[in-house]
Amino acid sequence: MHRSVSILGATGSIGCQTVKLLEAQGGAERYAVRAVTGNGNIALLAQMARSLRAGIAVTADPARGAELRDALAGSGIESAAGPEALVEAAARPADWTMSAIVGVAGLAPTLAAAARGGTLALANKESLVCAGALLHATVAASGAVLIPADSEHSAIFQVLEGGRGDISRLILTASGGPFRDWDRARMARATPAQAVAHPNWEMGRKISVDSASMFNKALEMIEAHELFTISPECIDVLVHRQSIVHSLVEFADGAQLAQLGAPDMVGPIGYALNWPERAPLPVPRLDLAAIGALTFEAPDPERFPALRLAREAMKAGGLTGAVFNGAKETALEAFLEGECGFLDMADHVEHALERLGAWGARDCATEGLEAVHAADAEARALTAERIRRRVA
Repeated sequence: MHRSVSILGATGSIGCQTVKLLEAQGGAERYAVRAVTGNGNIALLAQMARSLRAGIAVTADPARGAELRDALAGSGIESAAGPEALVEAAARPADWTMSAIVGVAGLAPTLAAAARGGTLALANKESLVCAGALLHATVAASGAVLIPADSEHSAIFQVLEGGRGDISRLILTASGGPFRDWDRARMARATPAQAVAHPNWEMGRKISVDSASMFNKALEMIEAHELFTISPECIDVLVHRQSIVHSLVEFADGAQLAQLGAPDMVGPIGYALNWPERAPLPVPRLDLAAIGALTFEAPDPERFPALRLAREAMKAGGLTGAVFNGAKETALEAFLEGECGFLDMADHVEHALERLGAWGARDCATEGLEAVHAADAEARALTAERIRRRVA
């Protein structure tokens, strides 16, 4: 069987695990890999392209095109570089596409993949956070199938496969990150090195910082709102330190159904890859007797204000999600560069939401991608200037 696939963001954490799973399930003998894309890790991108015999390999960095071409010399694999090349690669026909580019940079390629149909495994949160209505309209027009690849949303999707019923609440679980037992004073002094040391998951630097601040969970709340058409008041977060229960769905009769699994992203990736069937996956099997106990607690709203800000963004609607994400990404970059304190990130996002409330009246489904980029750019500019003034 040669099922055609593309992997957007192949050299990131989710992309690497997707490539490993494809190789474990037969690689180029079973899958016709149309495209693999990455950013700065040219050696790894070229290695993946060769291993999977990809049709094309693309780096997002336009200055690295010659380096990628040289790394693929003699392979017969096409190469390209730059944001436009990413979109072109995403638009190439494929039965299944993994969208795993981190940040708003993944929005245009994700929309391109959605526009040409097939199954879209979505790990790029920002596509729904910033442009949920536009993505849904694109999927509806092309007849594409959208499968969430985040562990939390995959869990909800799997629970609802048995029948949607009358849902009263969605409960997303969170590990609590490395600072779950820190007080605010200690969190204010947190360093980037401390923030990326996640206790349960192996992730990239930016996602790890998002997890430490719970901005990752805030994005997932907005994502759940867009994916499952649930009102903000019906989306809750529960700190679950073991990361075994990935999410829960509560129905009108009070019953709660949960999906459990080891804290390993191969599970949700493999589910999306093999859907609507289930196939054996190289993941650890749960031994609940050995684990012994599962614990749950409410998140502290004072230490993790990102969750409150996500609710405000959802209620504001329109293009507020793009403002939220643009301000968050700018503040996160500043934190990693030592120009912004850990707790200041939420303060900068709140400031952007207060100042740029007019974007809540704008509709990306009718105004398109340009409006999304405009909201994102204004939030980034406002936040960057505020950070500069504070540093000065």
